[in-house]
Amino acid sequence: MAQKTILIVGAGPVGLTLAWRLVEAGLDVKVFEADAEISDQLRASTFHPPTLDMLAPAGITQKLIDKGRITPTWQIRMQSTGEKAEFDLAVLKDDTDHPYRLQCRQAELSRAVHALLPEGTVQFGAEVTEVSQDASGVRLVANGEEYRGWAIVGCDGARSLVRKAVGAEFEGTTYPESTILVTTHFPFEEHLEGLSGVNYIWKPGGTYSLLRLPDLWRVSLHPQEGQEVEEALSDASIRAQTRAVVPEAGDIDIEEKRVYRVHRRVASTYRKGMMFLCGDAAHLNSPKGGMGLNGGVHDAFNLAEKLAAVAAGESDALLDLYEAQRRPIARDDILAQADENRRRMNTTDPEERINHLRRLQGISADPAKAREFLLRSSMISGLRRMAELA
Repeated sequence: MAQKTILIVGAGPVGLTLAWRLVEAGLDVKVFEADAEISDQLRASTFHPPTLDMLAPAGITQKLIDKGRITPTWQIRMQSTGEKAEFDLAVLKDDTDHPYRLQCRQAELSRAVHALLPEGTVQFGAEVTEVSQDASGVRLVANGEEYRGWAIVGCDGARSLVRKAVGAEFEGTTYPESTILVTTHFPFEEHLEGLSGVNYIWKPGGTYSLLRLPDLWRVSLHPQEGQEVEEALSDASIRAQTRAVVPEAGDIDIEEKRVYRVHRRVASTYRKGMMFLCGDAAHLNSPKGGMGLNGGVHDAFNLAEKLAAVAAGESDALLDLYEAQRRPIARDDILAQADENRRRMNTTDPEERINHLRRLQGISADPAKAREFLLRSSMISGLRRMAELA
């Protein structure tokens, strides 16, 4: 199996998780990353229960808990009244060992997994410019040097070079709105009564979200109507939007900020021969609900298991099951759920908002209904359905 070299493009959390699982299975792995080091850029921060279950046996979950914040409840609320629907993941105690969300920067997962890899597995500062395959195997070129192997996996994000080589269409759409993501030490919990660690909030004419990390709040805002993105990203605009939410906020400190567009896309195929797609290279979704990173980690576990089995002598036909199991979940569960979350929060009609809130309050007040709702939003039901796909 050590001669079955697998080349991975991209050392984000998904690529590194895949590498770790493959190395654990005894395969030879090389990872190529264009950046000079693990990126600490402000990105995903939500870990769902089944992801924590998967990572726990290796001690990774505990490392994330040490760096993050356990969040047993999350809520949707009205800014104007403080009225809310709050969901308590404790109802999942019989379905998972981790009945909560964990708020932790995705870079902490990358660091924890990278520490488990043999030295030299990851080449940083290695820009991949070519990928291909022929009868003798797969090939890539990084920094002008050629590497050959048994399989290539693209964990190289939205603009994936591997996806282009596979010939997959990136089916779907880009939503019209931009999102401004900010971190600040401002104590929102002292001004908005009854906040959870994760809060999706309707305000007059718009929406925002507040997610609490151990020492910071993550705030997601949107440009105001007619406002250019560059202006919305300015400190002055961010502070003005914050004062509109909490008048006492004054000029909040701004630790980090970035702007991004939101997509709903899934690759038309996840595989061509021995070239595969994983994570954002295979699917992109609205971050509402925190499903993108988790879905990518689930891809990595699934694909690693199948590559290891085939390398150990099982039929190549097993590799077809990767797409058969993971693509429908991305399309029908991850993208659909994230799109539903986005549409619900983006409505500006007061009556429609009230109707959504009343329905969610009814669900949260009924333990059986709350469990079914949270099994889906926490990605447990999707994984169970995946196991039934052949």
